[in-house]
Amino acid sequence: MIEYITTQEAADKWGITARRVQLLCSQGRIEGAVKKASVWLIPQEVEKPVDGRAGRKASRKKEDISKNKGFNAE
Repeated sequence: MIEYITTQEAADKWGITARRVQLLCSQGRIEGAVKKASVWLIPQEVEKPVDGRAGRKASRKKEDISKNKGFNAE
């Protein structure tokens, strides 16, 4: 029988917020997650999905740095 954990338990395990876990569940990105009433249940052994947002943040930093070239705060 599959053992399940709550969104808060998954959040603690993965180092993210419970709200982020809920969003991942609703987007279908957590394999085997099921919703019972208003509670998401996540298989205990499932791995954290890859965060696809990381690339955008890095490119934004590069843009900010290039915009500020030549700026000399005195």
